[in-house]
Amino acid sequence: MKIMFVLFSIAASAIPALAQTPPAPSEALLHVSTSFDLVVHAPYEKTAPLFGPEGERAWAGKHWNPAFIHPQPAADIEGAVFTIQHGPYKAVWVNTLFDQEARHFQYVYFLPDLMVTVIDVRFKPVNAKSTSVNVVYTRTALSSEGNEHVSVMSEGDKTAGIEWQKAIDEYLAGHKIDPTP
Repeated sequence: MKIMFVLFSIAASAIPALAQTPPAPSEALLHVSTSFDLVVHAPYEKTAPLFGPEGERAWAGKHWNPAFIHPQPAADIEGAVFTIQHGPYKAVWVNTLFDQEARHFQYVYFLPDLMVTVIDVRFKPVNAKSTSVNVVYTRTALSSEGNEHVSVMSEGDKTAGIEWQKAIDEYLAGHKIDPTP
């Protein structure tokens, strides 16, 4: 009888924990990292602002239109929260690291029920007039449907460095950025 009571007690205490466990997906969820490098032909002090959400407006094209929730007015700071429209989806972005001294920025964005993306950006001066930028996208699917988004977006990440390089070069050429720090 004591054994039945102990087993019943264990089972009763496990039920709430089991009820909170999400069901296992029918297929493995993807977790993919992709990286690329580019060189910005400007010193770090002029390059870094181009990789904040506000600064990126200058070169990223009309699809990059962050709607800031915090701070108001909009500013490129650690802890900034903003949204971006990704086709039919609205992504919520958080600037989790904006350390200009360490030359390291990081963003996390999520598409509810689809995926979470971490974007890690590191800068390294090449010389007084150029800055190397390393970008790593890490995408994690949150559902089977999210696997498709992770696959497609990770493929796009593979060519993003070339696109970013071209857009930034065109921006710098058109704005005659002084290459001195």
